[in-house]
Amino acid sequence: MPSLLLFPANGPIPMLSTLRTLFIAALFLAPIVTSPAYALMNIDITKGTTEPLPIAVTDLSGGAEGSQIGADISRVIAADLERSGLFRPIDKASFIEKASGTTVPNFPSWRQINAAGLVTGDIKAAENGNVEVEFRLWDVFAEQQMAGRSYVTSPSNWRRVSHLIADEIYKRLTGEGGYFDTRIVYIAESGNPRHRIKRLAIMDQDGENHKFLTDGLDMMLTPRFSPAVQQVIYLSYANNKPRVYVRDIETGRERILGDFPGMSFAPRFSPDGSKAVMSVSENGNSNIYILDLRSGTKERITSDPSINTSPSYSPDGSQIVFNSDRGGSQQLYTMSSSGANQQRISFGNGHYGTPVWSPRGDLIAFTKIAGGNFYIGVMRPDGSGERILTQGFLVEGPSWAPNGRVIIFTKQDRGSSPHLYSIDLTGSNEREVVTPTDASDPAWSPLLQ
Repeated sequence: MPSLLLFPANGPIPMLSTLRTLFIAALFLAPIVTSPAYALMNIDITKGTTEPLPIAVTDLSGGAEGSQIGADISRVIAADLERSGLFRPIDKASFIEKASGTTVPNFPSWRQINAAGLVTGDIKAAENGNVEVEFRLWDVFAEQQMAGRSYVTSPSNWRRVSHLIADEIYKRLTGEGGYFDTRIVYIAESGNPRHRIKRLAIMDQDGENHKFLTDGLDMMLTPRFSPAVQQVIYLSYANNKPRVYVRDIETGRERILGDFPGMSFAPRFSPDGSKAVMSVSENGNSNIYILDLRSGTKERITSDPSINTSPSYSPDGSQIVFNSDRGGSQQLYTMSSSGANQQRISFGNGHYGTPVWSPRGDLIAFTKIAGGNFYIGVMRPDGSGERILTQGFLVEGPSWAPNGRVIIFTKQDRGSSPHLYSIDLTGSNEREVVTPTDASDPAWSPLLQ
């Protein structure tokens, strides 16, 4: 991944010493604000419907080599913000004047086109062929700066800088973490419906920088990211023997996880990446195992004569949610990570599956089948507050964005092929995530590091 340095808007921090530093925590890089935060701009993202905030995103200024990059960065920032459903980028054709880099803008001109927020910035040459990209976020009505930061990177890394800036804007105006500087891993599907080719693929969250990770000779299913982002765990049918594998995204090296006598499937990493939890099928039953990735030791944590599968850790690693048919129908259960205190949490009509714990720890997303329809919903970890976000002929396999506010899932309409869609936690702003082939089994990465 290209190198990137981040600076607060008023200059570099001395501790930065290498271009291999990809991300500096916000604790050390607080945005520059010119006065106490009494800005008028804010977005309440907990409401069911929110009127998008009108925001003007100008082309970042620069010399001949920076002008195209500046326009490209502006375009990606605006696209990220618009796709969230919370912002309405204003058409550049309506701009009355051109903002000049990072200098204080003429606010009345931007109020005249009803812009509540304004993004400006510039690009200039840096050492070793790099460029420095600097941006400012302005509250047009309060006439003050809300955020500012600079990034030093290779010119080829302009797209990632765009996502980082969009994340800063999203965070400053919503109070929630961003999710634009992330990737999606999924199953790319093609070929005859009776003999589908299913291979691993990866892309940025906006569909760019797409790459196939496998050649399609063996069927792949249920890929999931590690907390460190550099690895993916998944089910592979290599040599017609279903096994859980882990793959290094950068090098392509892969290895089988665990020497299990039966089929292993439905894998996920623990929150710290030191363990993997998965199902193992033996003698007609499926139970949940935990594999220590350092020592290779394995532990069975369910012992029930039924199907126990789709385990997912809570963010603190203390609990696991899974689905089981031990009560006669497929329902959701929770237990401690040791396997103790197993208890059912789903009690609505229908069958429940593919649970996944929110990164915030407050909700569990799931797939539900009832009355011949599929649903994506959420509930609290104790099973209360069940709420449906979307439904369809086939919707399944939710995966959370790292801020716990957006979900990506598979959707297939009757008579069509599967594609990826995202929806926010309020159940609004459902959008297709465009892929070059049919697509299923998506998983959202943590923020890149």
